[in-house]
Amino acid sequence: MSHIAYANGRYLPHHQASVHIEDRGYQFADAVYEVTCIWNGLPVDHAGHLKRLRRSLTELRIAMPCSEAAITVIQRELVRLNRLSRGTLYLQVGRGVASRNQPFPLKPVKPSLVMVAKHGTGPSESTAQTGVKVTVQPDIRWGRVDIKSVGLLPNVLAKQAAAEAKAFEALLVKSDGTVTEAGAANAWLVTKDKTLVTHPLSNHILGGITRETVMRLARAAGYQVQERVFKLDEVLAAKEVFLTGTTTFVLPVVQVDERIIANGSPGSVSLDLRQRYLEYVNALDETAWSPT
Repeated sequence: MSHIAYANGRYLPHHQASVHIEDRGYQFADAVYEVTCIWNGLPVDHAGHLKRLRRSLTELRIAMPCSEAAITVIQRELVRLNRLSRGTLYLQVGRGVASRNQPFPLKPVKPSLVMVAKHGTGPSESTAQTGVKVTVQPDIRWGRVDIKSVGLLPNVLAKQAAAEAKAFEALLVKSDGTVTEAGAANAWLVTKDKTLVTHPLSNHILGGITRETVMRLARAAGYQVQERVFKLDEVLAAKEVFLTGTTTFVLPVVQVDERIIANGSPGSVSLDLRQRYLEYVNALDETAWSPT
């Protein structure tokens, strides 16, 4: 964890950083967040994360706490203060502090802004080369998961179930068998003709920034990509299954509960896309900090 955090205008030792007891993010989950991967001291898909932050705030009618350029300055300073080479930056924007009442405050209040740095990113390369197990859990989240809200209790319960099943992730499934995504990643399958399939953008999934980049890299490499709804039965019969996310990158899935996917080893498509993504992040330069 970082030794310096940012809380509403101040850089503070992590253990001293706090929010007001009547911060609406704390009381109502009236806040949104972003997690950006820092790789070799540089942000991965910084502009994409800022774009999604703007969208989430707009959907909830929360004002930007400051300009995107100012957010970038704060993030760069946190990377410097924490000597962060590979890790993550967590950013949260809430509606602000107001007397506890469910409707928006009658008088505008200043949005809250906190950021925390964390060292280390996701599973090891050896884990990726081995592949991971996921467990199936019901998708009981609210109807606007396209907004990156801090209201994550259903995700917490799903991830806890995965931990108890000794699985890396939870695969979220609707009552009709439709697979939406994972607890903290987007889900993909590879068909027998090597077509990549992932759930289309809608209010049923979070539009992953890594998902978008992997889709672009895959199409550039000549892969066919389909954004369509798919069911759990298709996942179990797939040639390959993998996850994409800020800290997972491209992560092969080799087991769903007790069912083995294909031959139980990461497939060539998943591993190829992971390598292409690693080449992408390793090629980042200082322009990665551009907010546009």
